[in-house]
Amino acid sequence: MVVDPKPASANGRKRSPRPQTSHHEVADELRARIRSGALRPGQRMPTQAQLADEFGVERGAVRQALRTLQSERLLTNVSKGSPATVAPDLGSALTGPGAPPLPTTVALGPRTTAAFAAPHVEIDALCLTAVSLTLAIGEPLRQIHAGRLKPAKVDVRVLLPSRHIALAFPSPVDASAAGRLRRHWLAQRNAQGQVLRHNLLALRATHGIDVRVTFRALPFTPPVKLYLLNGAEALFAYYTVTRREEEIDHESLELYDAEGTRSMLFAFEQGAGLRDTTFVEQSHLWFNSLWETISSELELTS
Repeated sequence: MVVDPKPASANGRKRSPRPQTSHHEVADELRARIRSGALRPGQRMPTQAQLADEFGVERGAVRQALRTLQSERLLTNVSKGSPATVAPDLGSALTGPGAPPLPTTVALGPRTTAAFAAPHVEIDALCLTAVSLTLAIGEPLRQIHAGRLKPAKVDVRVLLPSRHIALAFPSPVDASAAGRLRRHWLAQRNAQGQVLRHNLLALRATHGIDVRVTFRALPFTPPVKLYLLNGAEALFAYYTVTRREEEIDHESLELYDAEGTRSMLFAFEQGAGLRDTTFVEQSHLWFNSLWETISSELELTS
């Protein structure tokens, strides 16, 4: 692989107008650029001074962000001297059996794409909404349409909270706004589920793939999210609840909620050792027990 000898620019983006950007946000943005290909394997990063200027932060925040990405094996040569380098083998960093926990938006897409290389794709998901899975499915769908992936059959099962329960989260700080927040969450749950189902079922007509997508409702708010891929891999994350503000119906609302797309996914693979293999097997038993007993039919309607 040829290494670009010139430092990458901040990929053509204008300097961030936000003066209080945190090192977490810097890491999230740079991680997204690496994953999207804007920063390529083996390419030199902008200097710490350039990054500090772009994001409007101190160099210390930049160094923290770069060290985070180095711990995730996305960067190498992070030091106070020359610019860091994007890892030459990103595939291993993002999807290898020894990959460290990564945010859902980073880890789930590559692993889902790898799962679609199988003739029979099986995905089970337990989550608060289907937004992360819907995003992750985008890349394998593009590769199917490009002719690079050709599964014969796709089975997807999704467990989501029932519309009939009182959600533990998201929940408003002011209980008087509960109805408004509930309607907002339900609309999001239904919209993401409908998009996921539509995009997958479209493969029947476009590529003749045997597709089945099924949703069932849980009688509780899941405190964790779980993705099971082809019976061989379990991706597990905690929903970490925080207090934040969100604009709903053109009004700012304070609520307790978890940002599932940023939840750190822990990967366990069958055959990667007794601990991993047992976790994958027990995760399947747990999912199936919920699916076959206390879950109920779920309609993606208001």
